[in-house]
Amino acid sequence: MEHHIAPENSITPEVKELIAKYEKAELVKKHRGFGTNAIHAGQEPDPITGGVSVPINLSSTYAQKFPGEPFGHFDYSRCGHPTREAFEIAIAAAEHGKYGMAFSSGCAATTCIVQTLAGVGDHVICCDDVYGGTQRYMRQISQQKNGVTFTFVDMTDVKNVEKAVQENTKLIWIETPTNPTLKVCDVEAICAFAKSKNIITATDNTFPSPYLQSPLLLGSDISVNSVTKYIGGHSDVVMGALVTNNKELRDKLFFTSKTIGGTPGAFDCYLALRGLKTLKVRMEAACKNAQIISEYLEKNPKVEKVIYPGLTSHPQHEVAKKQMRGFGGMITFFIKGSIEESRKFLAAMKVMTLAESLGGVESLIECPAVMTHFSVPPEVRKELGISDNLIRLSVGLEDIEDLVYDLQQAFEKI
Repeated sequence: MEHHIAPENSITPEVKELIAKYEKAELVKKHRGFGTNAIHAGQEPDPITGGVSVPINLSSTYAQKFPGEPFGHFDYSRCGHPTREAFEIAIAAAEHGKYGMAFSSGCAATTCIVQTLAGVGDHVICCDDVYGGTQRYMRQISQQKNGVTFTFVDMTDVKNVEKAVQENTKLIWIETPTNPTLKVCDVEAICAFAKSKNIITATDNTFPSPYLQSPLLLGSDISVNSVTKYIGGHSDVVMGALVTNNKELRDKLFFTSKTIGGTPGAFDCYLALRGLKTLKVRMEAACKNAQIISEYLEKNPKVEKVIYPGLTSHPQHEVAKKQMRGFGGMITFFIKGSIEESRKFLAAMKVMTLAESLGGVESLIECPAVMTHFSVPPEVRKELGISDNLIRLSVGLEDIEDLVYDLQQAFEKI
């Protein structure tokens, strides 16, 4: 096939200047933007066929030339496979990190981190308003069965973290914005303190996604995501991922991962890669819709309170502005009434879907007290303000007029 190249004199001076600026490969790598990395990092065209999409490699094992000498660097798919490796390279680039690791779920990633860093007699500090599945694992598995102690504190005040540190503290677990009350923790301040005490930090970056927040650049040792949510983005894959810049830490985490399992299959990794490619445009659209809806809810007489980092009424609005590149697609609000009003309101939805999870292209709405956070002890829910009239909304990409109308018609039912 003939390749047609534009003649030299057809290239404008501006384009020539741009080419000169980026002609060195290292400079190109250094200046790659998020969207470019999400689409290209680890995803070079197939060297044999030229295919531009990373193939789904279903091999569970790989042939070896001699005992202990595989043809490439794969030997068994629990430890790694080509489709998974492509995603791990891409997610590492998206998080401004060197080493990515993929898991079969966000909970599997969480388990790997805690199992690696804390054992019998060790102590972990965790933010109090944390994802229900994380609390469940920490309280009912790691603490009750593995002998690790946990202290849950309000991390919106760094002094609470400082007071909670013990001699045996091995890990500080940050989640920001938190799930479901959307507290915003100052990642940079917490991580700076942790480094002064030689304590590892892990930041759950699920709500903002790597596009809106970069924990590693803020000083965190590990950034962890439930890929199921915004990265996958289409409610069709369950996966998790972590990224770090620390080679020694990565090797320890990898040993735990391959030993206890919880690693993803090729098709899941393919879906995650496909979702990551459009994360930038999806997050921008979700942020735009969420800002409009949060302002609408603030003015609604049937709403008691609205929590959204993009509102000036949010207690940590300035911290969010400092460490996030957008305020996300998650909104929490309290309707006036009890569980009965919550049930009527949620059951009346016509466009939004009443379901657990978040981060998909479709808007998902739920009542955490009886759904995603039901496993959190009742007294803890009460203390955190996870009441029966608290509604969590994951704003999707539908037309904003339809979303506002859906909320309005549901409010009319209560």
